[in-house]
Amino acid sequence: MSTSRTARPEFRNINAFRDLTTYRLPAAGWVSILHRASGGLMFLLLPFVVWMMDASLSSEISYGAFVATFDAGVGFVPGWFLKLVVLALIWAYLHHFCAGVRHLIMDATHKVDKAFGRSSAIVTLVVSLGLTAVLGAKLFGLY
Repeated sequence: MSTSRTARPEFRNINAFRDLTTYRLPAAGWVSILHRASGGLMFLLLPFVVWMMDASLSSEISYGAFVATFDAGVGFVPGWFLKLVVLALIWAYLHHFCAGVRHLIMDATHKVDKAFGRSSAIVTLVVSLGLTAVLGAKLFGLY
């Protein structure tokens, strides 16, 4: 009987400066992290969303002032920065929605294999970034 043993992997703490820069996440890992980040971003910017909803629906005068804030800005905040914040909200919503649909499809069809996870993650990233680009172009007045 052979008594040779195979070398077992060594488990140690991760050095954030050395190990995290060389670690490569798969597409599904990026979608998972971005899904959580987009949910957090939407939660943090919820007061801004409520302000936008109130300012745009109160009256015609408040709607005019709301539209003008994206050109002239509010106080010390320039209009282009407000547009970037809204673009971040657009991305957060679209990515969170697409990743949520991905999870629902995986739950409903029980497809949890590696190939489907990779392909659905790539589709999620492409669709959410593509829709963000289209709506961002509209936001910045390109069409």
